[in-house]
Amino acid sequence: MYEPIRAKSVHSTVDGPNPDFPHRSREEELDIQLAGHLAALLAVTDELRATENSTDLDAAAERLAEQVGRLRGGRTPVRAPMSGTRRERGVAALHRRAHALAGRALVVAASRADTAAAILSAERMDAHAAALEPRELASR
Repeated sequence: MYEPIRAKSVHSTVDGPNPDFPHRSREEELDIQLAGHLAALLAVTDELRATENSTDLDAAAERLAEQVGRLRGGRTPVRAPMSGTRRERGVAALHRRAHALAGRALVVAASRADTAAAILSAERMDAHAAALEPRELASR
């Protein structure tokens, strides 16, 4: 009545790791994700620097570049040159975008217990929230 299966299962890859598929640890995935969020925040910070003259933004951009480089194994992040040409987006929209990106970076940094990136992200959230307060009060 019962005949054993003689052919190899099509699901044999479940039994062990597939050498053809690159596997990363959770920590490596979180490093990649955090580096991406910080790089995006750096891009928005550079865009804000093109519209506003601020030593705070300059220092933040340098610290962000250091963190992205550290997470990417020493590779320097690609940065847009300071051309001075303004994009059509408003400054308030840039601050809102930067605040959201810093929040995402903070969540990932906390998840991977990266204190330096978490502190930097929290500081950037505070700075962008503070930059938005006078703009939002003036628009009311």
